[in-house]
Amino acid sequence: MVEQLLNKPGLTYRQRLFSLAREAENSIAPIRLSERAQWFLDRGIISDMGEGNAPYRPRYVVPDYDAFLKQGSGFLMIDPPRTLFEAVSALIILYHHIPSVTGLPVYIGHLDRLLEPYIKDEREASALIQMLLTHVDRTVSDSFCHCDIGPRDTRAGRIILSLTKRLQRPCPNMSLIYSSDTPDDFAKEAIACGLSCSKPSFVNDGIYASEWGPNYAIVSCYNALPVGGGGYTLGRMNLRRLGEEAHSEQHLLNTLLPEAVAAQCEQMDKRVSYIVEDCRFFEHSFLAEEGLIFPDRFAGMFGLVGMAECVNTVLHAVQPAQRYGRSEEAAALAERILNGIHAQVRAYRPKYGEFFLHGQVGVSTDRGVTPNVRIPVGEEPDLPAHIAFTARMQKHFACGVGELFPFEPTASKNPQAVLDIIRGAFSQGMRYFSYYSSDADLIRVTGYLVKRSDVERYRQGRAALNGNAALGSDAFDNLHVLGRRIRDADGA
Repeated sequence: MVEQLLNKPGLTYRQRLFSLAREAENSIAPIRLSERAQWFLDRGIISDMGEGNAPYRPRYVVPDYDAFLKQGSGFLMIDPPRTLFEAVSALIILYHHIPSVTGLPVYIGHLDRLLEPYIKDEREASALIQMLLTHVDRTVSDSFCHCDIGPRDTRAGRIILSLTKRLQRPCPNMSLIYSSDTPDDFAKEAIACGLSCSKPSFVNDGIYASEWGPNYAIVSCYNALPVGGGGYTLGRMNLRRLGEEAHSEQHLLNTLLPEAVAAQCEQMDKRVSYIVEDCRFFEHSFLAEEGLIFPDRFAGMFGLVGMAECVNTVLHAVQPAQRYGRSEEAAALAERILNGIHAQVRAYRPKYGEFFLHGQVGVSTDRGVTPNVRIPVGEEPDLPAHIAFTARMQKHFACGVGELFPFEPTASKNPQAVLDIIRGAFSQGMRYFSYYSSDADLIRVTGYLVKRSDVERYRQGRAALNGNAALGSDAFDNLHVLGRRIRDADGA
């Protein structure tokens, strides 16, 4: 395997280096599980999402960049910045020291809030913010890297949107925290940007702030996590495979599901303990020493995929009207499954932190498995019904869940209509709304971004700067990304 990685076409030097490091990590024995938990692991019902046999860092680290800019860093020999140039320079330096499962930062800050106090001249600010965004795109080169803007209108926010639309780059991913404080013209500018290059997505601040308080961030795909903490680990339950093991609905709900949830909680608990106790991550991290992260602000992420397939299998739903996304019987079963998982996960007491549900986006090699609680591609109902069903399924996902809606290119002429759709979705309880124009080169695959042209480049055996081109190539085939139902701005 190592020799194959050494000469694998389509990988840059850094991508090859990370792949080799993962091979080294996986060369040791995995964390031992109980016999019953191992049974679920062996059947692919639970998994560790490729975090490695020896997790030596949390999956997602979400530093408090506001604190960093206020205090500087003794370890990095950085004084508190006084100018925008110094602030941008300080952030660029810190980004290279943020660990994650990808080896790259998955969160680079609430950028408009961070940079706005330093702006004196907007022309200078535009040049410096472009330098920051370009540096991130060229060095992080992974669209699991995420920044946030909003909810308030700022000069920095408008500069970021203008540059994002012009640069047309997949990194960083971006979310707009949307609330009653977000002016319509700022939201519509964000929508115009999103229809051009698939970002920013819109975040229902009312829901997430009620769960996490005001100091949370959207990171990686659409993961909601506390600032100054992050995600210890992301376990994944494949509900499709669980449904295939069930003899009946009662067998699923009363026996298999509780056992599978217990197995995944056990796996996550042991992995978190390994990070804290065996690898002593916080004892060795200057981020913890300088108060940029705290152990009690990290959460365990209990991920789900394949709800649609699980429900359809258990109900033997073949006709369109019987299937997940269109049937009340299917929706009711899905809610019983979700309520059971949520209650058991929240009642579980891990050794460190707490566990919360996360709607996992899938992996590029998934076949016949729909991400999180989404309706399968090709089976989407009309937009109002799609939104209502999706919002109903997103109730318990405090660590993030999302849905995607491609619009016809003509939607760019009517951003107000798209904003009205987003508001309607949020009023029904949808947490996260992603959208893009069906003719855009830069599109959203599941939660991350990729350029169609980069995927084509990768398929020709040529290296692509953004590491997600390889993931996008598989996802185009396996997840039918390009087959999503295209909407128009009047809600059809």
